[in-house]
Amino acid sequence: MIPILSKKLNADGCHLGQKDMDIKNARKIIGNKIIGVTCHNSIRLAKTAIKEKANYIAFGAFFSTTTKKVKFKATTKILNKAKKLTKVPIVAIGGINFNNYKKLLLNNANLLAISGYVWNNKKYKPLESIKKLK
Repeated sequence: MIPILSKKLNADGCHLGQKDMDIKNARKIIGNKIIGVTCHNSIRLAKTAIKEKANYIAFGAFFSTTTKKVKFKATTKILNKAKKLTKVPIVAIGGINFNNYKKLLLNNANLLAISGYVWNNKKYKPLESIKKLK
């Protein structure tokens, strides 16, 4: 479903959760665009995503979050293990804010997926919260 929406919107790519279709079928729909895969806190899932040619792999949640229910807790150890496996970009997600984002970047996260801190911030408007992260 997500790749179909991505194609209709002419998006740059899509992100696949573990309950979504596999990369091979998503590629048939969107072609040579970006496909990222949720790996929760699992090196096994990361190895599968890498083998299937994911453009990036995502781990989390690293911290408590109210954005969605957390079923899997990740630690910085998974980022360091994943970095030894691949050059594929690694994304960290889950409860990331001004007080903890640097820890993830210092432990091999290439990219951060941050939504709650930006959109649900009681102190700063979205653009202000983004500027705080620079």
